[in-house]
Amino acid sequence: MKGILKGALMALTLAGGAAQVAQAEQFDDGLAPQYYNALKDKKVVFLPLAMSFDLPQVWAQGMQTQADRLGYELSIRDPNWSSDVGAQALTTLISEKPDLMVVHNPDMQVYARLLARAQKAGIKVIQINLKSVATTDAYVGVNWYEVGVHQANMAIAACAPDAGGSGKIAIMQGTPTNPNNAITMSAIEDVLAEHPEIEVVSSQSADWDATKAHSVASTVIKQNPDLCGYIGLWEVMDAGVSAAIREADKVGEIKLFTNGGGQKPACDSLANGAFTGYVSYDAFGQARDLTNAIAQVMQSDLKPGEAPYALYTPIRDLTKDTMRDDSCWTMDDVAKAPF
Repeated sequence: MKGILKGALMALTLAGGAAQVAQAEQFDDGLAPQYYNALKDKKVVFLPLAMSFDLPQVWAQGMQTQADRLGYELSIRDPNWSSDVGAQALTTLISEKPDLMVVHNPDMQVYARLLARAQKAGIKVIQINLKSVATTDAYVGVNWYEVGVHQANMAIAACAPDAGGSGKIAIMQGTPTNPNNAITMSAIEDVLAEHPEIEVVSSQSADWDATKAHSVASTVIKQNPDLCGYIGLWEVMDAGVSAAIREADKVGEIKLFTNGGGQKPACDSLANGAFTGYVSYDAFGQARDLTNAIAQVMQSDLKPGEAPYALYTPIRDLTKDTMRDDSCWTMDDVAKAPF
């Protein structure tokens, strides 16, 4: 009997009408032992921008679910928006030598040398959604240039004079050195350069802060009564822009185009007119891409950084008319996902 059961992946036992699953000795199909052994008892560390908002929470939930399933240890070092604290954490981690680090960069430069040092020390590195100038084992996340192209084209289609718009738009930036901001702005500027009929009346930074964005947008709207549209670079910050538009009684008149990870409040904002267009990069899907990247990187016998690759997130343009019931997700959806 033991010989019959050896190698079975699951043993199913019916008891009281319910099927119960028991894990048996791992079946060797030529790949499975390598897959499971590559992750079992390994140390993975996540360094986010901060754990105070939804995107890192989703990725962390995905990794923790995978860690519980495959037997690796996940820890989180939260710098709480401080680049200095994050750099100190990276320096400490290089001496601790975990097997893998997952890093969410606040800036294109600030962690670059440390990530290179980590790889030289034998630590594998995956960058999530915000990539530094350093290229590591993998990047999982958005092609921000593509996002910028989509947002610019949305604004042009809505605000060009031949579409009935005034041709005047404003841009709400976050932090100029952030990868999202720098690359997305490059794309927006490239697209707008081909459309002289569009005038950018304001392009200011709000440091990803909704309160600052509200203050800036309120002034811009007062100074430009014929403003047609606002391009914002992150939905959380752009809630402040939306509030300024609402307070000016110009919902629908001033169109707001933003981007984000696809959590349900974004679809709610599309439904109530707060957002006109939304480029979704679906952080829920990114969590699955990230866990797949972890499994792939950890199975490789190559030296850290020897064969870098990317998993660029598919994006979707959403409007009130095109979104569906499943266009956005909730944290309850994440908690139920198997990853």
